[in-house]
Order: sequence, then C-alpha cells, then structure tokens
Amino acid sequence: SVDETRGQRQFEAATAPFTQGKLPLQPTAANLTEAQKLSEILLAQPLGQPEAVQLALANSPALQAMQARYRAQGAEAAQKGRIANPLFTFERTHIGNELELARLLSFGLLDLLTLPQRKQIAQQQYDQNVLQQAGEVIDQVTQVRQAWVDAVATRQLADYSSQVLESAQTSHDMAMLMRRAGNFSHLAQMRHQMFMSEAMMLDAQTRQAALSSRERLVRLLGLSNAQANQLHLPDRLPALPSAPRAANETSDAVNADRLDIKLARMQLDAAARAQGLGKLTSVTDIELGLRHDNVSDSSAGTSSHKNGFEVGVTLPLFDFGEYKRASMNARTQAATQQLEATVRNAASTVRERYAAYLNAYQVARHYQQDVLPISRAINNEMLLRYNGMFIGVFDLMAQAREQVRVVQQALNAQRQFWLEDAALQAELVGRPVLSSAALPMNAGANSSSKNAADAH
Repeated sequence: SVDETRGQRQFEAATAPFTQGKLPLQPTAANLTEAQKLSEILLAQPLGQPEAVQLALANSPALQAMQARYRAQGAEAAQKGRIANPLFTFERTHIGNELELARLLSFGLLDLLTLPQRKQIAQQQYDQNVLQQAGEVIDQVTQVRQAWVDAVATRQLADYSSQVLESAQTSHDMAMLMRRAGNFSHLAQMRHQMFMSEAMMLDAQTRQAALSSRERLVRLLGLSNAQANQLHLPDRLPALPSAPRAANETSDAVNADRLDIKLARMQLDAAARAQGLGKLTSVTDIELGLRHDNVSDSSAGTSSHKNGFEVGVTLPLFDFGEYKRASMNARTQAATQQLEATVRNAASTVRERYAAYLNAYQVARHYQQDVLPISRAINNEMLLRYNGMFIGVFDLMAQAREQVRVVQQALNAQRQFWLEDAALQAELVGRPVLSSAALPMNAGANSSSKNAADAH
C-alpha cells in the first residue's frame, strides 16, 4: 500500500504558510466539531483577514467537498498499486454416469511480476494528488484573502460616498434657499443640483459594489444565512507596511520546492515509469491458473483426481502495441518539455508579480504620503481664498470635486496593494493568480462640498 504519512507531510509543508497547519489532510469528527466552535468564536468579533482564512478553513462546505473529492482520487491512485484479486472458477459437468467437478484458481502473472513497479507508480500518483489538493487549498485561501480586501475596501468607499452624498444634499438645499432669496443664479443652483445627482449615482454604485463584494466573501467563507448576519468587517483596510518585501525573498522562492515545479517533475517521473512498464504489458499478458478436478463414475463406482496448472498468453498477432508505446513515449516527451517550460517560466512570473507588487506599494505609499496631504492643503487654501472673496463658489466646488476623486484613487491604490500582496504570496509557492481589476469608480460623480472631502 502507499505511504500516506509521506503525503501528509508534503501537504502540511505546502499549505502551512496559508493554513497555519489548521486544515488536516483527512479531517476527523473531532476536527469538525472543533472547527464549528472556532467559527462561532471568529464571527463574534470583527473579522480580519487572517481570521477570514481561519473561518473559511473551518466552515466552508465547498472546501470540505473539494477535500473529499481528492481523498477519493487518492484512494483510487492507491488502489492501482495493489495486485488484482485471484479469480476462482468452479465448473460442474455431467455426462451419462460420469460427474466432473473442476476448480480453477487463476491470477495475472504479469501483475505479480510488475507489482513493485506498479507500487512505485501508485505512490507517485498519490503524492501528486496530495500536491494538487494542496494547490487547490492555496487557491481557496488566496481567493478569501482577496475577497476580504474587496469587501472591506468597497465598504470603506460606500461609507465615504454616503458622506459625500449627505454633504451634496446640504449644499443643494442651501443653493435652493439662496436661489429663492435672489442671491444665486439659476445656473449656479442647477450646478449644485447636478453635483448632488452625480453623488447619488456614486452612492448607489458603491453600495451595490459593497453588497456584491460582501456576498462573494460570504460564499467563499461558506456562511449560512444566520452566520452571514453575524459577519462584521473592519471599517478600514490595514495600513501599508513600513517597507515592501525584499527582492531576495522572491528570488529565493524560485526553486524545486515550488508546487508547480514539483507537480511537473512528478508527472515526468510517473510518465517515465509508466512507459517502462508499458514496454512489456503493451506486447502480451500472461495468466497462470491452478487446476484441481474430481471425476466420478457412478456406474463403475470409481473416482479420480486431476491436478495441474494452466498458462494463458496473449498472442500479439493483430496488435503489437506499437501505438500504445508511441503514445506513452509522446507523453513522456510532453512531460519532459512541460517540466522545462515550468522551470523557465517560474522565474519570469515571480519577477513580474513582484514588480506589480512593488509598483502597487509605491503608488499606494505615494498617495498616502504626498498626494492626499497636498490635496488637503490645496483644499484648505482654496477655502481661505473663498472666504476672502478672491475666488467664486464654482472654483471651490471644483476643488472639492477633485478632492473626492483623489480620495477614491488613494483608496483604490491601497486596495490594489493588498490584492497584489495576496497574489505574490500565492506566486511564491507556485500557484499564480490573476490580478484583480480596479474598483468601479465614477470620477465625475463627486460632491461640491469641502466638508465631505475633509472627512478623509
């Protein structure tokens, strides 16, 4: 039988940075009971990103179903390493006064002779299945991390758009009063009304985006309706780290321990072993049988026994197995080239992902340290000039409108960094993911109020 403990070690080593060892390869009833208690504890407080991963590992039925499917595939792979059960045949024939009882025990001789090779192939297939399962778990964790970032970022944007809308409505009401008093032109009042309409559209869009992002996270966490009602998310994304990951962390990750390289090498080894085994089995098959017959003659009152063996050999008269061998040879060549392609692509994809991560960090940091402070300073200066009657209300409104746009872009830059951070962690272990798109924002749907801009 296959060595399941080796697969367990490989699974834990591959998934430990993503699961902290809290997802067993084969969960027990005790594990599931403990997971349910953990889910209740995690939902009782605002759910951070690490806690969201723990909740998904403990609670998601989809994740448990995926593990069960891989356990079934692992059992099928292990089954291939066992010799087939022998076939017992019983035959009873009656001719006149003669009764013959025949017993035949047969088994595949080649199955027995090639058992060591087939055990090795089964072990490789089992290990390969375990690594594929580990890769799926890493993919799920990465999706949860990115979905959590989206849910928190869209909620933060929705809260901000609500402040913008409230301020725009106040500005619109004041413009209406000033218009009735004759202190505002009809054009100025309509511009305030237009800004309020744009703010209403932005608020509706961001609220829908926040709802969709939250529900996606709910699905990935596997929450029931009652659990979804208990879910509370933080008000803001985490602050940016003081410094990005060092470049040597990514360069050191391009090695044979990457999941994609391991899987490609396992596929090559399995194809090579199958090709070696197939050189014999594609030509012929041999079956050995042990026979024991009893012959009784009732008229003569005699009984005799016959013992012997049978050998059955498949004769390669019509099929010499050349196409089967050609197929296995081609599979081995394909696996060889796929391994080489995986090794060559690994360094390139890591460099690309790290560059995207570093760029996202620099952009987000630039917004936090430079763009937002400058925008607030400009906004304050414009307000002083308006109070001193050096500029008109439309100039002030245009600046407030620009301030809202800057805050939106800063939030999206922070979101993009955390998405790239999750993608980079998956890339470093050999599970590449696609970058997420930017948040849908309507730059024109902004408020004219300086107070809304100062909220951030």
